[in-house]
Amino acid sequence: MYLGRIVAVGRTRDGRNTVMYRVSSRSFPNREAVQINGRVSILPRAGFEDDLKKNPYITYNCLLFAGDYAVASNGSQTDPIAEKIAMGMPVRDAMTLGLLAMDYEKDSLDTPRIVSVCHKTLPVGYLGIVRKDAVLVREYELTDGKAYYISTYEHNCPCPKQMDAAFDAADAASAAQYAVDGGIFADFTHPVTSAAALAAGDGFEIGTQIVG
Repeated sequence: MYLGRIVAVGRTRDGRNTVMYRVSSRSFPNREAVQINGRVSILPRAGFEDDLKKNPYITYNCLLFAGDYAVASNGSQTDPIAEKIAMGMPVRDAMTLGLLAMDYEKDSLDTPRIVSVCHKTLPVGYLGIVRKDAVLVREYELTDGKAYYISTYEHNCPCPKQMDAAFDAADAASAAQYAVDGGIFADFTHPVTSAAALAAGDGFEIGTQIVG
């Protein structure tokens, strides 16, 4: 099944919170998640820079940190949402405001914007989406070994049934890999690249994966 971009929030079996982001794409598969100065950006792979002339939405920061929180998303909404959380705005409000202000992408598919957020220790996570017909943000109680997800297509409503009950990761790189081919995510087609932040020590560690 093709779901497009995917964000997830979960908790490993040993109780470490994580956010994950996966690019799945049929139109622009030549991209990679790159760590740059404590964040992760989605960029064209070498030799495919001209793809930016075809679609301005294909490059953005997909993973940022805001104090004790990690924020992952599929577009430029990552930055304002992280900024509002860092300023002290409640997570739900920052997500809703950021998604509403940025709105869905004005491309040929009216691509929704999606976002996931987790705290480094508190057992709570968030998923949100802005579609052409709705803005939805949901809070989840995180429990060990479970991950919740939302995607731009098909599974595009935050709800408890969109969940992987066998989630686990040894480190951030393993979490990023899980978003590509672990558990329920293995059923979703056209993976391109992924990124994850996993609680570690006093903050988060970052991991990325490239498919192919």
